[in-house]
Amino acid sequence: MKHEPPNQFDLAAIVPGFRAPPQPEGTPDDTALAEAHRRARHWNSRLFGPLRPGSERHRQAVCRMFRDTFNPYRPAVLAWPDLDEASLRRIVALPIWDIAVQTEGKARLRMAAYARALEDSEMRAALALNAWEENRHKDVLARMAAAYGIKLAPEAPYAWPRDPEWAYLVTGYSECIDSFFAFGLFEAARCSGLFAPALVDTFEPVMQEECRHILLFANWAAWHRARLPWWRRLRFEAKVLAVWCFLGWERIGLARSIDANGRGHAQDNNFTVSGAQSVTGGGISARDLMQLCLCENDRRFAGYDERLLRPATMPALVRFALRLMR
Repeated sequence: MKHEPPNQFDLAAIVPGFRAPPQPEGTPDDTALAEAHRRARHWNSRLFGPLRPGSERHRQAVCRMFRDTFNPYRPAVLAWPDLDEASLRRIVALPIWDIAVQTEGKARLRMAAYARALEDSEMRAALALNAWEENRHKDVLARMAAAYGIKLAPEAPYAWPRDPEWAYLVTGYSECIDSFFAFGLFEAARCSGLFAPALVDTFEPVMQEECRHILLFANWAAWHRARLPWWRRLRFEAKVLAVWCFLGWERIGLARSIDANGRGHAQDNNFTVSGAQSVTGGGISARDLMQLCLCENDRRFAGYDERLLRPATMPALVRFALRLMR
């Protein structure tokens, strides 16, 4: 199995025919930024009638959505605001940066590997752009860490996946889980006032981009399974079930990690609870956090065509948990 150094990611070499999307030179003005953010949040297909999963119309709409809602922000020109000492300490102390950077590094390669394997050129281009955006997220995190003196753990080379479909499913469903909670935590951070509003605003395009990513994934999964003959669909559903079991086990257990000084330590893969305490100062209950996650999930998806499928598993599980908590 070949490995890719952490700082080398040649998407055009992995996915033949891919070309990076155009990005504006210099720093865009406030009007251009506002318009880019609006386009990233709102999209409706010009096609009339239902978008049946697996159909040509569904595929066209999904891929068109992902192209049209692209936000051309450049990590190099993002403005990292000056922070007071207390805010800086809170940022540096958040237990997420190492795993966030490494997760993006793995995601970009897994998505690129699966995009390379796709025969459909339009869906292949959409997934390749998704991989490109994951690499941009990694760049954003690295630049933020450098701006605030956050010491990141050394990155090991990223391994080319043996089974690209399995790797893509693990990444896609993992993002569905993590993004659902991240939406709520992000809003909790905004409302708590513990973090500079300018810093929260800087990360807003990244958060909405994650919403686009899992919208693409949910519709790819529906498109893909609908096109499979019944015997291959049984295998696919078994693989999906295995992925969910794997992700559940991963989040229950403790993942080994390397700290900034090279020492091994245990790091909880499910950092939702510790993250909630960090961004709110402990001022939010588990029930309130789950309700906030549901509201933010609905809000972030509200601007996209209602005929496109939304990730449904995490919202359903949390609504069920809330009923039990009553």
